[in-house]
This record gives sequence, C-alpha cells and structure tokens, in this order.
Amino acid sequence: MLCTLCTSCASSGFHAAPATPSSPIQISGTNQDVVWERVVDTIHTYKFTIARENKLDGRIETGYKVGSNLLEPWHGDSVGFDNRMESSLQSIRRRVFVSVTPIEGGYLLGVEAFKEIEDVHTQTSSAPGGATFQQELSLRRDLNLVQERSSTPGWIPRGRDPALEQDILESLQIAFSQ
Repeated sequence: MLCTLCTSCASSGFHAAPATPSSPIQISGTNQDVVWERVVDTIHTYKFTIARENKLDGRIETGYKVGSNLLEPWHGDSVGFDNRMESSLQSIRRRVFVSVTPIEGGYLLGVEAFKEIEDVHTQTSSAPGGATFQQELSLRRDLNLVQERSSTPGWIPRGRDPALEQDILESLQIAFSQ
C-alpha cells in the first residue's frame, strides 16, 4: 500500500520531455585509427562489449548488456534514476550502434541506443519439473532423457534510449576535446 502511494505520488509530478540527442556530432581529427580507438574506449567505459566493428563502413555494434540497477552505480548504461529503477524492477537490455563518418576536417559521430524489455512466459520458465523426464515420448534408446531448460523466451523492443545516446555523445565530445 505504501509503495503504491509513493509511486503514484512520484509519478504524478511534471516530467521534462526527454532530451533529443543531437546526433551526429562533429569532431576534428585527421588520424582515423586514433578517432576509432577513442570511440571504442568511450564505449568500453559504459561496460559494453564490442560485437562487430567495421572501419570501412564506419560502424561499431555492441553486444547486448543487461541494464544496471540501483545497486550498480559503476555501470553507465542506465542513465538517470528512472532508467535505473526500471532496470531494477524489470529485465532490460541495451545495445548501441555508433557510426564514424569521415568529412572534410574531421568526422561525424552518430550514436543509436536501443532498449528491449524481457518477454517472460511464466508457465514455461517457472513450471515445476522443467528438467524432468519426458512422458509423451515412446521408448528411446538414448540415456539422456532429461530436457534442457528452454531458451530465453524473447525480448520486446522498447525503441531508442535518448538518455543513453545523449550521455554517450557528451562523453565522446569530452574525449575529443582533451
């Protein structure tokens, strides 16, 4: 009852519209390798792993990272209290795409961050006896009759994460201003 009262009071206040990221940003630089490494280092500060990178296309793709909750302040992927609270109460994962486009006198850096929420099917993932013998099969000769746990049921896309995009762009701006 107290939680409902607190959350309804907190959610009834006025919220500022989320800042739209000013993507892409322009940075000055002449050496592509130095620019590329600074971008990768900035992504690593958010604890994302690099899934794919292609310098010819100017594209960096990160792997999925589970959203950090209130008890993990050292992870930077959940920007702001609302995102941290959401990641504390629900399984969230994020993925980031960075584009590095050469232009005259420097580079354009674009960031796209996508957020997904876990689609949990309670009857399959928490059913009692999920790792028991199958009963509907006819006699089989193999001795490994225990079923494996089902794979992750899936994820529901929640769209882009403008707070994370803006934060990464600001970090990139700082990294290239030094």
